[in-house]
Amino acid sequence: MTFASRWPAILQAVMKGQPRALADSHYPAWHAAPVTGLMNDPNGFIWFAGRYHLFYQWNPLDCDHRYKCWGHWSSADLVHWQHEPLALMPDEEYDRNGCYSGSAVDNQGVLTLCYTGNVKFDDGSRTAWQCLAVEQPDGSFKKRGPVLPLPDGYTGHVRDPKVWQHDGEWYMVLGAQDVQKHGKVLLFTSSDLQRWQPCGEIAGHGVNGLSDAGYMWECPDLFALDGTHVLICCPQGLAREPHRYLNTYPATWMSGAFDYQRATFDHGELHELDAGFEFYAPQTTQAEDGRRILIGWMGVPDGEEMLQPTRAHGWIHQMTCPRELRYRDGRLWQTPVRELETLRETECQWQGAARGAPVLDATSLEFELETACVNVDFAGAMRLRWDEKGLRLERASLKNGETLTRFWLGDVNHLRVLCDRSSVEIFINHGEGVMSSRYFPAHPARVRFEGASDITLRYWSLRRCMIE
Repeated sequence: MTFASRWPAILQAVMKGQPRALADSHYPAWHAAPVTGLMNDPNGFIWFAGRYHLFYQWNPLDCDHRYKCWGHWSSADLVHWQHEPLALMPDEEYDRNGCYSGSAVDNQGVLTLCYTGNVKFDDGSRTAWQCLAVEQPDGSFKKRGPVLPLPDGYTGHVRDPKVWQHDGEWYMVLGAQDVQKHGKVLLFTSSDLQRWQPCGEIAGHGVNGLSDAGYMWECPDLFALDGTHVLICCPQGLAREPHRYLNTYPATWMSGAFDYQRATFDHGELHELDAGFEFYAPQTTQAEDGRRILIGWMGVPDGEEMLQPTRAHGWIHQMTCPRELRYRDGRLWQTPVRELETLRETECQWQGAARGAPVLDATSLEFELETACVNVDFAGAMRLRWDEKGLRLERASLKNGETLTRFWLGDVNHLRVLCDRSSVEIFINHGEGVMSSRYFPAHPARVRFEGASDITLRYWSLRRCMIE
């Protein structure tokens, strides 16, 4: 059966699955999530023709990683999203095993998708094609086919093109694995999006003195920000350290000087982008007003994802909130985009000892906390411990009940926390750090503050905001 013949099954899955998902007490009230099936990487994030467009990896037929399509949402304000026609299906020979991740560009007024066509062979080997598709007047996309085959010297794990234009030339970074099984980021250039010239490796294992950098680098994104260049990437195979890189695969960033003439990236060390339990495959775009906006997948592949209870309701995973990025004092800062403040209802305030603070409804909540050394209990399902060393976020393993911990080390003086029905995003010191995590409390869920320290608390309930 070809994938194109699955249209009736997809339509039936959506019609049957959406009511089940919306009835789940863990389905988000304002985060973007699939109507049914599995969603993962954000793709093609772009401001185009007066709207933001966010595509996403989607299997509408089941809660697993087969049948990867590109779903599509659009928004005028990063808050209120609407469904657009399904953008890509794996229905050609060159993408038969999945339309994998990629980006979107404005090519002379035409919204153009750049994605990886994944092909697996019966002997277990694989290959990858970098492909194009262009928007049609009815909002659908017409595939233009492959424009870049598998480059020499690399395995079939070459994917996730991020494409941009600079001074009339197109540039592409690709995540890759060389034949020695080392992770790399490759750079290509083109004058027309069709014919691509290799420029070499700009990051990864063995590049710029970086060693022990893993066996595959996914989802690269290179951009200028506040006087430097930032490369975001997801290295697979990094060694776990006592307090970072504790997820199965982390998301990381590095900063430095990218030279367009020499096609080189002189960068510094790797840093973890998000210290929580679930964060992967982030992608950025430039807003109309110049801000650099990031959205990530609040999930991690190959961890405990298949044990999440939402699978019983026919859906799994969600996106993070949109975040504005800034580079300052050698750090990458992340803050929720200002547009999200429109979801706030009446502001409440409280001061006093933490243990006397009001118990808050965590269903759809934002709060800001100023204090030192206080604990926050999220419905008994997750706990944030705050001491002089920094933060520890704890929850039970879905596999065996063992307590799992994630860390953010450093002085903490302010927290801004966004809660949805099954997610928590903790912004530390006005964006110096972030911890993003899913959790699955019994509802109604409550947030409680513990300890004798005095706190200053501001909080808002957040309006429901469903995708139309």
